[in-house]
Formats: sequence, C-alpha cells, structure tokens
Amino acid sequence: MSGDRCFTADDMLAADQARQALINAATPLTETECVPLTGALGRVLAVDVTSPLDVPGHDNSAMDGYAVRAVDTDTGGAVLPLSQRITAGHPGEPLVPGTTARIFTGAPMPEGADAVVMQEEVELEGDAIRILRRVAAGENVRPCANDVARGAVVLQAGECLRPQMIGLLASLGVPEVTVVRRLRVALLNTGDEIVEPGRPLAEGQIYNSNRYTLTATLQQLGCEVVDLGQVEDTLEATRAALREAARRADLIVTSGGVSVGEEDHIRAAVKAEGELSLWRVRIKPGKPLAFGRVGDTPFIGLPGNPVSVFVTLCLFGMPYIRVAQGRREPFPAPVRVRLARVVERPLKRREFVRVRLDIRPDDLPLAQPFPRQGSDVLSSTVWADGVLEIPEGMTCSEDTAFNFWSFESLLQ
Repeated sequence: MSGDRCFTADDMLAADQARQALINAATPLTETECVPLTGALGRVLAVDVTSPLDVPGHDNSAMDGYAVRAVDTDTGGAVLPLSQRITAGHPGEPLVPGTTARIFTGAPMPEGADAVVMQEEVELEGDAIRILRRVAAGENVRPCANDVARGAVVLQAGECLRPQMIGLLASLGVPEVTVVRRLRVALLNTGDEIVEPGRPLAEGQIYNSNRYTLTATLQQLGCEVVDLGQVEDTLEATRAALREAARRADLIVTSGGVSVGEEDHIRAAVKAEGELSLWRVRIKPGKPLAFGRVGDTPFIGLPGNPVSVFVTLCLFGMPYIRVAQGRREPFPAPVRVRLARVVERPLKRREFVRVRLDIRPDDLPLAQPFPRQGSDVLSSTVWADGVLEIPEGMTCSEDTAFNFWSFESLLQ
C-alpha cells in the first residue's frame, strides 16, 4: 500500500474489522531465551512443557490416620495391632496382613495397604486400634500420578505464565523454562502542552498522563518499553523520532498527533517514513486510531485524549501485541451483562462505555455507567470495572444483553 494513500470517510473501519486487521498484521516473535522460574512470571512459553515424572511419584496418605488393608476391616469393629509409624518423606515397610500403620499426610503408603482410616474414626486400645466401620479400598489415598502423569503436556506454547503455573512447574522439578523474548515497544509522546509530573504548570499546560498509562500497561503485558520521551511538535522532529524508534524496537506506539489538525504531525511523518494502512475507526472514544509501518517496523498511533489512549490500547493494541508475543489467545471472550439505562436513539459509532458491575443472583450482572463519559475523564477508568460495548445503529431496552470486558481480562 502506498505511503501517500488518501483516506476518506468510507475508510473508517468498524471496531471488529480494525481489531482483526491488527491481529492479521502481527507476526509472532521467534527469538527465545531460557529464564529461571523466579524470573518467569508473565513471560510467554515458547515450547510445550512435558512432565518428566509422575506427581505424586507414589501412593500417599491424604490425611493423618492409619494405613490398613481394606479386607482386614470387613467384619466391622476390627482390632488391628500397630506395626509401624510412617511420616512424610520416609517410606515404611510392607504392611503385615492383619496389622495397621500409623501414617501422616503425604507419607508414602506401605506396600500391601490400600486405604487410610481417619484418626477420628478409631479407638486406641493399647498398641492396637479398633476401627468402628468397614473401610473401602482407596479411601483417603492419593494414587500415584493423581496430579500429573509422566509424559503429559502440562503447559502449551503460547501460555502467559501465571503464579499457579510457575508453582506447577516447580512441582515437576523444572528449574527453568524457554520463553519468547520480550517484545520491545518504542513509546513516543507528542504535544507541546504536555508537562512531566513534578514540574510546575504554566497556563494552558497539562500533566503527561499518557506516557505513564502506556508505560505501565505495556510493562504489565510483559513488554520491554523503549521510552523516547516527548517529541517536539514539528514534522522534522517527529520524523527523526520515528526513525530512531524503528531502529530500536519491534513496535512503535505513539499517543496524539494522528488527527487532522495542523499540529498533528504523526500521521504525516508516518506516511513520509513508511506507510499508513489504517486510520480512523468507527468507535467512541478513540476514532483517530492509526496503524502502519515506519520502514519495516510496525506502528500503532493512538489518540491523544487520556481515556481514548487507554481504551484503544486495550481493545486494539493489546490484541496485536499478544500475537506478536506468540500468545495463543489474542483477545479475551466477553461477558454478557445488562445496562442500567435505555438506549433510545441509534448510535453512529460503536461506543465503549466505562461501567461498574452490580452482581445479581437471579439475572445477568447490571452495568452502571460512569456519569461522565468524556474522553478526558481518566478517573472513570479507575472507578469502572471495565467497558461495555454498545454497537452502532442499535436501540435497546432494559432486557438487552451487551458484551462487557473487564479491565483485568484486557490487561492480562
């Protein structure tokens, strides 16, 4: 596609089309590295992990009690002499028929025993116990490989490692894993009215929230952020910054400068240094969303308003990044909810409304919108649980169900 393409109103994509276009354009990284489990949280597995052993490696007791042969309890009220004491990590001797072994949680079952009687269900009689009922074979016994069998695939390539996954790997004796290297994302911010936190504001200036929202969000998704700071609002400076970003990163992300104002230089600079293949999406907030390339490096241009930056990164930038990271699922499935107001007139653009959910036991969750939905109201993203999608051209009643995505699911 030519870098000087002229976009018209007809080029404005629907939300689903734009997301799929970014997903289709992403190329998964192929470079990998080995990291210890202590540094594996949030990393993306590059290869399947197969269990090298059975977990547990032997039948063991599920509780403190007495190991028996179930057949020795068939009479009910059986009295069995104590023959040994078995603790976790210390295998016992084979169980002599007609006897019992004191056993503790996690201890290996002695050969010949096939059940464990809870200590609360026996009466001590000197060096013997009286069992008050018949016991079934397998009772209170964790069989060998009850958790994981040797040779089983326990985690698949493309999984983003969560704490419980790391614990599972440790239980298999795996000390390190092969993961995809971190995606390097170059971050540029534009706007001469922007001031860094900690500095005094002059009249007409605002603090730079976008830089910190984007950095934190990208870091949470496991990216390596290459922060190129604030770019002067000139075409020459913007072009130079984009060339530097393309040289240092796998992906370029910018905020602001992709609209049609005279001081919005990102769009023109990208077209001069590469190509722009997507510009403007039929959504609110966040219509001026751009995608293209600077040289050979992919580029995502986000709007400048703080809510638009966050919402478009979650809904469109994140799916691209997940595919580039080699993750299996580019976008989470929505939850169905109801909206606590009626949509009386069809919307011209698809709206993503910041809402908080009220959980109801006998119906779908009820979504309460934040009272101010402007793209400058960043506090709404802190108050809200996530975003509810209202399709364009739709009217609805109180019974209509909508798609909802929690911020937690979008930021994983």
